[in-house]
Amino acid sequence: MPIKFGTDGWRDIIAEDFTYANLRTVAQAHAQVLRAAGGSSVVVGFDPRFGGRDFARVVAETLSQQGLGVWLASEYLPTPALSFAALHLGAAGGVMITASHNPPQYSGYKLKGSYGGSATPAMVAEVEAALARSEPYNGPVGDIQPLDIREAYFGQLDRQLDLSALRAYRGVVYHDAMGGAAAGWLGAYMRSRQFGFELREVRGEPDPLFGGVNPEPIPQNLTALMDTLSHETGQTFAVITDGDADRVGAVTAGGQFFNSHQIFAVFIQHLYGRGLRGRVVKTVSGSRIIELLTHKLGLELLETPVGFKYITDAFLEGQADETKAVMIGGEESGGLSSRGHIPERDGLLNSLLLIEAVAMSGKSLGELFADLEADVGFKHVYDRNDLHLSSTFDKAQLLSRAAAYREVAGHAVESVNTRDGVKLTLSGGASAMFRPSGTEPVVRVYVEAQSAGDVKAILDEATRRVQALDNG
Repeated sequence: MPIKFGTDGWRDIIAEDFTYANLRTVAQAHAQVLRAAGGSSVVVGFDPRFGGRDFARVVAETLSQQGLGVWLASEYLPTPALSFAALHLGAAGGVMITASHNPPQYSGYKLKGSYGGSATPAMVAEVEAALARSEPYNGPVGDIQPLDIREAYFGQLDRQLDLSALRAYRGVVYHDAMGGAAAGWLGAYMRSRQFGFELREVRGEPDPLFGGVNPEPIPQNLTALMDTLSHETGQTFAVITDGDADRVGAVTAGGQFFNSHQIFAVFIQHLYGRGLRGRVVKTVSGSRIIELLTHKLGLELLETPVGFKYITDAFLEGQADETKAVMIGGEESGGLSSRGHIPERDGLLNSLLLIEAVAMSGKSLGELFADLEADVGFKHVYDRNDLHLSSTFDKAQLLSRAAAYREVAGHAVESVNTRDGVKLTLSGGASAMFRPSGTEPVVRVYVEAQSAGDVKAILDEATRRVQALDNG
């Protein structure tokens, strides 16, 4: 089976197609692209997935044999720390061995740029194209040295946060690392900076099986945590980081899931209140409330396809042209970055920003978001289904059919957006989006409306239509 790149690199099933041999092929192609651009060094890291340390070693050896100097992590580390290392050390790029939120049987080869963020679409295309050609290398071999980035990365977090507010805050915060790469990192940072809040760690040990769930911070993977928070009151809440710690989720007191759209909106308001300005960048799957809030605040909104690499492009454009500077960019999956940080999703920083928003406002996350809804006049209710379908499912047929829908569950289609998948704007302020996964036989159906009843009706109907196509 040919090696196929997705939104930020290559992911596959361990021992089936994710093998040492294929890793060497990908690393060699990556090295060719880096050398052609004048690069001389690269950073390599891995998360707690099965075989991560050995996969990273194979990649490091291959890159060094191709003439690149390599900084190789000796222990698992979060993806944002690896991305920061590329910028901090002046490397030409980075490799993170991770499959992020994918099931435990997957691993992956994430590409990172010299600027400390996801590889741009152009960079991904270059590496994929290089797979088709073999260019022998006969030059000197690069050296491999250990990567120790924790304290430098912690210093970068210091520059993004109001440390005095975090030291003064006396609330209770849970951190569910899901057995992933953030395990131990948030607690270590908090203790080293002597913050005043109490941190209760959940699934805080690295676990290649992630406790038997996919390491993605969505409700079906957080049932135990939501039950624990159901007994809490007031401002107490939980932050959740995914398998490689680049995404963030939250659960509020009472056990309510606080989704990524809500987090994004709270961040916009919080950062604006701290004096940050610039464009807001969202992917097409993002909530209408982001559009309404940016309009109310007088901020420019840019919409991109799904994939943080497109948001990275916007950050880099803003770094080159101050008039296009990005205040914050985010996606439905919980990946966000903000001005002044690396152009990369960072679940650790975003967890701390959520705590900072609560500490500085004196309000719970739920109260902060309720205030936003009132300000923009929109009630946000959201849900999604991840439909696991047959390997022969015709994704192209689904998108063609969906683009032709005239109504869904009695809601008329007002407009069709095919920027990535198919997103239907429906009557009553609702929307439904169909987007096939690029790495799995999965179709994701996203629904937003202004009542739980409408969300359920639209999601049920959209799900039935997808499943009917799969059943032929």
